[in-house]
Amino acid sequence: MKIVLITGSCGLVGSESSLFFSKKGFKVLGIDNNSRKFFFGKDGDINWVKNKLKKDIRDYQHFNVDIRNYNNLKKIFRKFKRNIKLIIHAAAQPSHDWAKNKPKIDFDINALGTLNLLELTRLHCPNAPFIFMSTNKVYGDNPNLLPLIEKKTRWEIKNSHKFKSGIDETMSIDNCTHSFFGASKTYADLIVQEYGKNLGMKTTCFRAGCITGPNHSGAKLHGFLSYLVKTSLKKRKYTLIGYKGKQVRDNIHSQDLVECFWHFFKNPSCGEVYNTGGGCYSNCSIIEALDIIEKIKGFKIKKKILKQNRIGDHIWYVSNMKKFKKKYPKWRQKYSTYKIIKELIHQFS
Repeated sequence: MKIVLITGSCGLVGSESSLFFSKKGFKVLGIDNNSRKFFFGKDGDINWVKNKLKKDIRDYQHFNVDIRNYNNLKKIFRKFKRNIKLIIHAAAQPSHDWAKNKPKIDFDINALGTLNLLELTRLHCPNAPFIFMSTNKVYGDNPNLLPLIEKKTRWEIKNSHKFKSGIDETMSIDNCTHSFFGASKTYADLIVQEYGKNLGMKTTCFRAGCITGPNHSGAKLHGFLSYLVKTSLKKRKYTLIGYKGKQVRDNIHSQDLVECFWHFFKNPSCGEVYNTGGGCYSNCSIIEALDIIEKIKGFKIKKKILKQNRIGDHIWYVSNMKKFKKKYPKWRQKYSTYKIIKELIHQFS
C-alpha cells in the first residue's frame, strides 16, 4: 500500500493534490480541520470540498486534526508509518490581513505546525519526500526595490534587468519587511530546507505566487483571482488596495502546480527550493484582470481604489521557473491567466 498524506486536503492545493494522486494509485490521507471557516467565516467553509473528495475518491480517509497538535498528528504517523510514501504540506493560515491581527496563532500554524510534520516524518517515514507549499512572500518586500516603471495598466521591470524573465531563487530573503504571514512562512521554509540539508530528508519548498483553481472558495482575505471574479459576477464593488491597482501578480493553476509535485516525487532531492508561478506566461495586474472579466461578460465593474497598500505587498512579482524546468524538462504549463479567469467565471456563474 502506498499512501500520500496531505495537509490542508480540502483547500485549493490540497484537494487538487488529493484528486491527482488518487488517480496515480495512492491511498489519500487528508488532514483538514476546516480552519478557513475560522479565518474567513462562511465564505471560507470548505466542508463542500470534503464531501466532494469523499464522493470522488474511493478510499479517501479524512482526519479532522489541527496541525498544531503534535500528539494527534503522531497517532496518524504511528498507524501508517513507512506506508506513507509522500507528504504534501499545504495547510496554512494564508492571509496577511488576518495574521496582522493574530500573529501568534499565525506563527503557531504556519511555523510550528510545519515543524511538527517534519519531525514526525523524520521519525516514522524518513524516506518519504516532503513537499512544502511555501510562498513568494519569503522575499518580503525586496521585489519592491527593483527598478520598476509605471505603465498605463501595470507596473513593469526595466528590460535590461536580470529579473526581466522573472524573479529567481537568488533574490535575498533578508533586510526587508515580510508581514507576519510572510515571516511565519519564511521560518517554515527555512526549517524544511534544514531537515533536507542537515538530515538528508527529501524536502522541497515551492515558493508560489497566486494559485487559483476550481476548488477555490474565493474568500475576501485570501484568493486573488477567485475573489475578484466572484465579487465581479455578483456586481459588487471591488476594492483595489494600493499602487493604483497596477500591481502585477503571476497566476498558476492548481493543476499545473500539482504536476510540479508529481515530477519532484519521481526525482526528489534534499533541501531544495523552487520559485513557482505563472511567470511570463501567466501574469496580470489587478486592473488588467478586471478588464478581462469586463470584456468576457460585457459589463463594467464597480471599483474603489485605496491609496494605502498592504505592508509587504508586492508591486511587481513574476516568478522565474528556469531552475525547476531545467531539472524537470517534461513539465508543461497549461493554464494562462485568461484561461484561468474563464474557468472561474464558469465556476461562479
